[in-house]
Amino acid sequence: MEHALLISVSDIPGTLYQLTKVFADHNANITYVDIIHRPSQEVQVYFEFRLDGELAAVFTDLKKISNVRDVESAPPFSGIYGKRIVVMGGGAQVGQVALGAIAEADRHNIRGERISVDTIPLVGEKELAAAVRAVVRLPRVRLLVLAGSLMGGEITHAVEEVRQKGLVVISLNMAGSVPDAADLVVTDPVQAGVMAVMAVADTAKFDILRQQKQRY
Repeated sequence: MEHALLISVSDIPGTLYQLTKVFADHNANITYVDIIHRPSQEVQVYFEFRLDGELAAVFTDLKKISNVRDVESAPPFSGIYGKRIVVMGGGAQVGQVALGAIAEADRHNIRGERISVDTIPLVGEKELAAAVRAVVRLPRVRLLVLAGSLMGGEITHAVEEVRQKGLVVISLNMAGSVPDAADLVVTDPVQAGVMAVMAVADTAKFDILRQQKQRY
């Protein structure tokens, strides 16, 4: 069963080791970790994990650690924000893609899905290439939409790298070599946003694998 815990601790060396040792002792499989820094010295560590045994035993052992201040149960992010779609590129194009994606996500989320849309208006080959590569380090991201009027060079190499790691990439029909490297090319930015959501939604009948290397 999947669980999530938010643990308040003192910010001292060795704390993360002590926490993860408790999970290991209970044969819990940690799937996600985040460290939340506060202005004060106390920090919070958020864990998502799978556990076949009793959660109460994990609670008890965590509270035995001297620098643990509090342990509280929390709903996993997957049940709140769910699958993530990231849209990056020029501000105007990003806004139009987000318009389509948010409208379509609302339709599916009402039916029980959890799909969130993240945006970052960004320009510059170096900056965009770094951002594309960083997407695969973000949790729960299922698809990237590149929205701009000209992208190529190092951005194209970054797209090829993240696609090899399993990330689906949709590109607007733009100048440059990025459209040739993407899984799908869509001319209308609003439609690109809609198709991005349909590609990740379990409640949609749209198989992006059957659309690979198509242009619309």
